[in-house]
Amino acid sequence: MKVYKVTYLENGYRLDKVLAVFNEEISRSYIAKLIDGGHVHVNGKIEKASYKVKTNDEITLDVPEAKPLEIKKEDIPLNVIYEDDDILIIDKLQGMVVHPSNGHYEHTLVNAILNHCNNLSGINGVMRPGIVHRIDKDTSGLICIAKNDVSHHSLAEQLKDHTMNRTYVALVRNVIKENSGTIDMPIGRDDKNRQKMAVNRNNGKPAITNFKVLERYSDHTLVECRLVTGRTHQIRVHLSYIGYPVEGDPLYCGRNYDKLYKNGQLLTAIKLKLIHPRTGKEMEFETKLPDYFKEIIDNLEK
Repeated sequence: MKVYKVTYLENGYRLDKVLAVFNEEISRSYIAKLIDGGHVHVNGKIEKASYKVKTNDEITLDVPEAKPLEIKKEDIPLNVIYEDDDILIIDKLQGMVVHPSNGHYEHTLVNAILNHCNNLSGINGVMRPGIVHRIDKDTSGLICIAKNDVSHHSLAEQLKDHTMNRTYVALVRNVIKENSGTIDMPIGRDDKNRQKMAVNRNNGKPAITNFKVLERYSDHTLVECRLVTGRTHQIRVHLSYIGYPVEGDPLYCGRNYDKLYKNGQLLTAIKLKLIHPRTGKEMEFETKLPDYFKEIIDNLEK
């Protein structure tokens, strides 16, 4: 159990934010779960994450011991774009979760990768072996897997210094007038709905998305987006914020989000450029629009 005494420096800040500062090794989402689960007390009482701490408050944090987990190998077909001893590039299907999470330990990309590979980087632990970056469950497209720790470190640095380029294609509602642009808005957890992210100028992290119009239709736009940063739901949040939500997105598109497509957002990771961890050679991978996506585009063109 950890005990913290609030000083005047933290006075007035949210409980979850103060705990995140005190515990940099624990993610903000896990801190929220600990608070919701009654593992955090302020002066002996359970408080909400939004509680504003006061000078001299005593916060106790009881982090449960992690239970050892064994993630099972599953014989799930993978669309492998490229593979060598260091990296694995996969074209992920829409609807597949990337890595296991609490209560969801099966039928993920990680279960499939464990069946495909003998070794993976262990840097992100048993739940996320080899996972350097992720894409959302209902976003399809290219993802890079690290097969050893050296590769993982290299790829993580490329993400950090923006030398790994990730390009997406999205179908958005409404017609974008500009041919290209940059959305530079911080993203953080939505204060009203913890399942959502939002542009958050107070508690958000820097987030930058570059976009380019590929095609305009009567009331939709096909747009290419390149991530400079990689925040959760970044493209979906940014495009929705400027008035062009991704079609089919249940979280950010609003009413009748599924009028064209009912199985999730029309967003796919179509290009991936990186520097090979071992050879230092620049490599670029590209996939095609999935059939379901192309069919909708064909209908719009008609």
